[in-house]
Amino acid sequence: MSNLDDPKSNHQHVEPTRTEPTAPPVADVENQANSATAPPTSGFGFGGAAAIVQRWRREDLIKKAALALRVLALIFSLLAFLIMASNKHGDWKNFDRYDEYRYLLAIAILSTLYSLAQALRHVHELSTGRHLIQVQQRTSGLFDFFGDQIMAYLLISASSAAIPLTNNMREGVDNIFTDSSAAAISMGFFAFVSLALLAMISGYKISTQSYI
Repeated sequence: MSNLDDPKSNHQHVEPTRTEPTAPPVADVENQANSATAPPTSGFGFGGAAAIVQRWRREDLIKKAALALRVLALIFSLLAFLIMASNKHGDWKNFDRYDEYRYLLAIAILSTLYSLAQALRHVHELSTGRHLIQVQQRTSGLFDFFGDQIMAYLLISASSAAIPLTNNMREGVDNIFTDSSAAAISMGFFAFVSLALLAMISGYKISTQSYI
């Protein structure tokens, strides 16, 4: 018989092709391993650290500026006190004969003591990093804020009360007594400016204070 009659001869035997499993690329495996073991990243990075450092520098600068202003307030208050206390030249040229000058002297003494205590406290805090009196930071800031405002008000009040008296005296006569009075008034005004700036700094520190 011919091959045409054999039905098996019309079909060819085709073996199925085998697909060998391929290994993932080494780079992908390493990337997957690194992504699995890497810690989760947060939004806090170099920008947050730089912001903290900048804030520390700003706070340190504010503390140094406040200390410088307190030293100036101490010097001006002390000068106002010494000049007015020594302004005694006999007869009507004695400061203690005038209520305005006695008021200025009393406020100058009070401002000197206040500025001295505050300057010593700030020097201690800057040198040791600790508060001289263990109170909360907010309480300390409020004490500075209100204390500076009260002393500044008293100084400008005393200086303003002594200015008209001095001007009236200088219209009639200009001597060492009136010059010393004017110098004491000027020192009191400069002490007021220093304490007014300190009150502004204290208010800024309270408004930017963190309570976390």
